[in-house]
Amino acid sequence: MGFWSHTVVPRATDLLLSPRTTGEVRARVCDGLSGTVLELGFGSGPNCGYYPPDVTEVWAVEPSDVHWRRAQKRIAATHATVTRAGLDGQFLALADASADSALSTWTLCTIPNAFRALQEVRRVLRPGGTLHFVEHGLSPSAGVARWQHRLDPVQQALAAGCHLTRRIDALLEEAGFTLDELATYDAPGAPKPFSWFYEGVGRSTSMATSASPS
Repeated sequence: MGFWSHTVVPRATDLLLSPRTTGEVRARVCDGLSGTVLELGFGSGPNCGYYPPDVTEVWAVEPSDVHWRRAQKRIAATHATVTRAGLDGQFLALADASADSALSTWTLCTIPNAFRALQEVRRVLRPGGTLHFVEHGLSPSAGVARWQHRLDPVQQALAAGCHLTRRIDALLEEAGFTLDELATYDAPGAPKPFSWFYEGVGRSTSMATSASPS
């Protein structure tokens, strides 16, 4: 990745997804996390202020050094111990069944092989462990979806590989999660192609051999 992806995109993401505008959603999504939490796309740590008291440790997966440097004040202020546990959610150097919960906030859109990353999350989660998530993705509105497909190549180029057209609920189920909770809605104040949110809790089922969907 070049200067744009390394330097500009992390700062733009911090601005667009600041706790000032997303704090209410982050608080809902983090509710119920406990113990050791695997967090995909830790970013600059905007979820640090929303970890429940029962969270003791966070394994942060974050590829951006810019984000990680900007996260240090938030890490110092949170009650949980935060460790950078990897750069790529698709390949986690963590033991099987070693995390109690997992967290992903606006991250699955950017991971190249999100199915593989979710398989890794399932491997690292203890049996029955939960993944708390909020993501943006494909709208059920045919008109909006057409625009999403048109804009998707541009979005990927400008936003470091971010996709607009992923069906997050289907992706989770294909990867072996059961959806204990799911809410879908248009986020207020955002352009329609970018505003269809999937928010909920997925529970890890037993691992089984499965091929990545085409």
